Amino acid sequence: MGQFTHLHVHTQYSILDGAAAIKPLLKRAKELGMTALAITDHGNMYGVKEFHDAAEKEGIKPILGCEVYVAGGSRFDKSGKDDRGDHLILLAKNLEGYHNLSKIVSYAFTEGFYYRPRVDKELLRLYHDGIICCSACLGGELPQAIMRGDMQEARRVVEEFVSIFGEDYYLELQLHQSGIPRIDEQVYENQKKVNAVLLQLAAEYGVKYICSNDVHFIMADDAPAHDRLICLNTGRDLDDPNRMRYTWQEYLKSEEEMAALFPDHPEALATTAEIAGKVEEYSLEHKPLMPNFPIPDDFDVPLDQLKETFRKKIKDEAVLAEIDRCTDSLDEVVGRHPELSDQLTIAKQFRYLEHLTYKGAERRYGTLSDAVRKRIEYELSTIEWMGFPGYFLIVWDFIRAAREMGVSVGPGRGSAAGSVVAYSLTITNIDPMKYDLLFERFLNPDRISLPDVDVDFDEDGRADVLHYVVEKYGSKRVAQIVTFGTMAPKAAIKDVARVQKLPLSESNRISKLVPEKPGTTFAKAYKEVPELVKEKESDNPLIRDTMKYAEKLEGSVRQTGVHACGVIIGQDDLEKFAPMAIAKDAELNVVQYEGKLVESVGLIKMDFLGLKTLSIIKDALENIESTTGSRPDIDAIPLDDPLTYDLYSRGETTGLFQFESPGMKKHLRALQPNRFEDLVAMNALYRPGPMEYIPSFIRRKHGEEPIEYDHPMMEPYLKDTYGITVYQEQVMLQSRALGLFTRGQSDTLRKAMGKKKFELLAELKGKFVEGCKNNPDFVQGAKEKGKDVEELVNKIWGDWEAFASYAFNKSHSVCYAYIAYQTGFLKAHYPAEFMAANLSNNLSDITKVTVFMDECKRMGLSVLAPDVNESYNDFTVNSHGQIRFGMAAIKGVGEAAVEKIIEEREKNGPYKDVYDFFERIDYKSVNKKTIENLITAGGLDSFGYHRAQYLHLVDATTTVLDNLVNYGQKNQQDSMNLQATLFGELDGFEVTKPNIPDCEPWHDYEKSKKEKELIGIYLTSHPLDPYKLEMQLLCTPVEELNSGLETFKGKEINIAGIITAKREGKTKTGKDFGILTLEDFSGTYELAFFGKDYTDFRQYFIDETAIYVKGKVGPKWGKEGNELTFTIQKVGLLEALTENAIRSITLQVDIEKLTLETVTEIHELFTTDVNSESYKEAQQKAAEQRTQKNSDPENFEEPVTVQNDIPLNFMLFDRQGNSVKMFSRTCKIRRSRELYEYFENNDSIKMKIN
Repeated sequence: MGQFTHLHVHTQYSILDGAAAIKPLLKRAKELGMTALAITDHGNMYGVKEFHDAAEKEGIKPILGCEVYVAGGSRFDKSGKDDRGDHLILLAKNLEGYHNLSKIVSYAFTEGFYYRPRVDKELLRLYHDGIICCSACLGGELPQAIMRGDMQEARRVVEEFVSIFGEDYYLELQLHQSGIPRIDEQVYENQKKVNAVLLQLAAEYGVKYICSNDVHFIMADDAPAHDRLICLNTGRDLDDPNRMRYTWQEYLKSEEEMAALFPDHPEALATTAEIAGKVEEYSLEHKPLMPNFPIPDDFDVPLDQLKETFRKKIKDEAVLAEIDRCTDSLDEVVGRHPELSDQLTIAKQFRYLEHLTYKGAERRYGTLSDAVRKRIEYELSTIEWMGFPGYFLIVWDFIRAAREMGVSVGPGRGSAAGSVVAYSLTITNIDPMKYDLLFERFLNPDRISLPDVDVDFDEDGRADVLHYVVEKYGSKRVAQIVTFGTMAPKAAIKDVARVQKLPLSESNRISKLVPEKPGTTFAKAYKEVPELVKEKESDNPLIRDTMKYAEKLEGSVRQTGVHACGVIIGQDDLEKFAPMAIAKDAELNVVQYEGKLVESVGLIKMDFLGLKTLSIIKDALENIESTTGSRPDIDAIPLDDPLTYDLYSRGETTGLFQFESPGMKKHLRALQPNRFEDLVAMNALYRPGPMEYIPSFIRRKHGEEPIEYDHPMMEPYLKDTYGITVYQEQVMLQSRALGLFTRGQSDTLRKAMGKKKFELLAELKGKFVEGCKNNPDFVQGAKEKGKDVEELVNKIWGDWEAFASYAFNKSHSVCYAYIAYQTGFLKAHYPAEFMAANLSNNLSDITKVTVFMDECKRMGLSVLAPDVNESYNDFTVNSHGQIRFGMAAIKGVGEAAVEKIIEEREKNGPYKDVYDFFERIDYKSVNKKTIENLITAGGLDSFGYHRAQYLHLVDATTTVLDNLVNYGQKNQQDSMNLQATLFGELDGFEVTKPNIPDCEPWHDYEKSKKEKELIGIYLTSHPLDPYKLEMQLLCTPVEELNSGLETFKGKEINIAGIITAKREGKTKTGKDFGILTLEDFSGTYELAFFGKDYTDFRQYFIDETAIYVKGKVGPKWGKEGNELTFTIQKVGLLEALTENAIRSITLQVDIEKLTLETVTEIHELFTTDVNSESYKEAQQKAAEQRTQKNSDPENFEEPVTVQNDIPLNFMLFDRQGNSVKMFSRTCKIRRSRELYEYFENNDSIKMKIN
């Protein structure tokens, strides 16, 4: 037949309203024999580029459109009335129409957004060229007038749209009979009424009409899934009788089905084919639209140089002759040939780039060697030929501006670090020549592909650079990029369960069965988790439906977001090239196409990344400047610093960029890195795949494994990595040296291997084999090795193919290893300043703060509570090298208050005492609640009073703090009054200072609990500190349970912690239950006690009690599937668990590292001789105290010596595997947290707890 085309089609980009994914939609259209199809999503063009490309692949003509919302008046009118806009279908007839549609939809967002993106008639009149218009569904302006019975208005609407679109305006018939009376009354009956009038108006005005089906899903049986999607959209439950409902007819119907709906109007179907015929086929692809970087007015390019560049791509002999004759300005030539305008701009930009590059290279290298000069010439010629000088200038400019603004800029990221031009321009800070980094990995001279410079800034500075770019190029030429959040299996299950009212417990149970891995689909989950498959056949119909429709809705677009770092800089206002939108979390407008698509339409994307490590380095440098008076140049530190490599060799890398993990620490201790290249290699190797080569890498470094090369010519390229291929660049260089590949071919090989393009690899292998055979040096080297040339070539190629699965980008690895080295240098030379910066930048992550606090203790660094005389906003380092907590990190203490406290302190000196503090602070900014929080966090401890004293009640309602505030305010007021008195005498004037009575101080737990409430961590002490050693040995951190019980399935485990919350009550059946919140060093965990468990263990339901819980992880009782639970077996006081947990301690000693100093230190710090007089005295005292315990238990204190002394053993070993065990009957070791911390990172001696 071929007489019908769907022109009103919603994909899943009609967010939470359309359920049609683009590829399945087009596949179905092809099955139905359709040769063209439209996309008309609600108010946006998010899916247009994806739809266009996919349709062309399927051989279907794409008709690009949008169902826009038309405001009743001006799009700028947002006065409060509910004018969300009438529906209208717009279709692009040609490329001009596409660009006009992009502008209309863009302005709907950027100018007309009011609940929805809205256009108005002004926009339609301005940009109607190349656009076809249809009157839309019942939500259209014309159908709405008809439904109101307002024929005068209906005629006016038709006349208005005819005046705008002429013969490209069509009326639209729809007919959706559901068989459900309530829905048919709202939709079908109105459609019949509207259709009759539309036919009348069509005859009256000579306007053609079409029929459409308002497609929202693909197959008829997708309707129930779509119904649930609408419930999600509207926030209603499935059983809500008043919710919004579709007719279930909105699927992609066949031509036959459409003909059956309109048997009396075959012309309505034929007109759709007529419209499809009107639509031209056009490409959305575009060559790169380089932003125009303005060349400074004072930069003068000699005419002959400009001519040389300008004429390179011009083939017209007449034009070339004009250029040769030109003696003044090439602008005259461009005036006669405006199509050459861009080429002249590029020529000017290139000459300016060339100037900056050589100037920068001389600063970097001094006198340029032939090798450097040759490399620069090669890179510049490639940039010139590809037409990208403007790109480099733009990046150079915003990085220069960033540094001038004090923003911390990374040394480079990714392939751009392979460019000497970028290094000369200080775009990057790594010398590519020094580390064999390759330019063609960045720009391949054999094919034009957009450069991709990703830049790291410190987190605060990123926004500053973005604002600079907007100021320079204009807000309409700079944008961010949209992203789409889709419904993954877990989310789909939860969403569908919610609208179907499946109990939350069941929803959570089923969703937890889905693996947590990124990229998990239902298909993958069913293969991995058989229990999930069983849920599809559950006896519970709600569960069956949940699984069925969640699977159908998988992948549906749920919301839009903003690309974390992508930024577009345009040649002109961006809506001229692609549709724009606004987004909730975007600082700028966003391009409506995803990042992978924007470059194909010619837009230039750059990545502005905020890197926390750069913020840490920046803050550390500020701390150093504050404590030492000078600021080291972090980009000029020596790369052979012994202290830095010692730190790495000890594995003390907590806080160091990308080298923090326990596995990495272990490998570093074995590797003993002593050069920068070792860190670069470890950064590349420590990832799945290449990690298996690390042991060999380490052995080769230490001479414990031979280093062998298949061919002598390979040694220069593999020497740095001890004969192991680690980087893609190594393969690229070897392919040139051995197989005579060009630069471009070597990069093509890299890409083919990385992306497993087997046909291309086969072609390249042939070239490589031929090249090696024709390379006399290769042939000679093979003979010297006694190897057959062809066999050797195949061996090398096979190794490379295996390597391709894990190969890493050396440019990126060098850059990030350099940042890691900088952090190591700072930690080695300025430990307190560096750790303070780490704490400041991780304050919102309690887990990391805890790790860094522990690291500070291990390093012997004190972290002190906030103090009004020393603290600033963030963590800082005082004159004694101690880290001081920042006042702004205290909850309820705002930055304004802190600034005022600091400002007064710096202006008039430290606060001398508590009274001086209350006399001088600004009470407009520093209120009583702020001071109370400062006190509770320890901010006033240095004045000599404990915290409880300030909050002590001196009468029924008044605290000491109240009196101090009143005193301070009165003192300031009286001082002002006295100054205002003409003959005021200051002598003898004094406001009486309030008394601060003594009282009982808060005990440690109360103090630490209040600290945690205000600063998020236990600072002064942790209530579990006395048990830390035993908990490390005997207990599982609760955060591991929170991460998933699968690891512990079938195992008995202990958890321990302090009770921070409890809840007791009765179940629906009247049975008692209780819930405890247990907190350890890693996090919190909820424990539920029902029935006998509650009866047996309810005596432990006491706040602030330290308990341990023994239990077993297994299937949940009475539940099908593999849902796991932690079953409680025993509860007890933590103290009881730890008393007899450690029978003895064995010190495992590497005899080669053992020194007298170490033995003496351990003896003095920790050991006890049971035959010594002091030990005997302690035993006698313990006996006396036991007697006291029986007679006066309330005042009894447990003897520390007896409790903590444990038998001590030794085991000496050497590297050959020999060992000897030594036992002592007289020597014991004192158990303490300090003991554990001492041995935790001691390479000479390891502690084994028995």
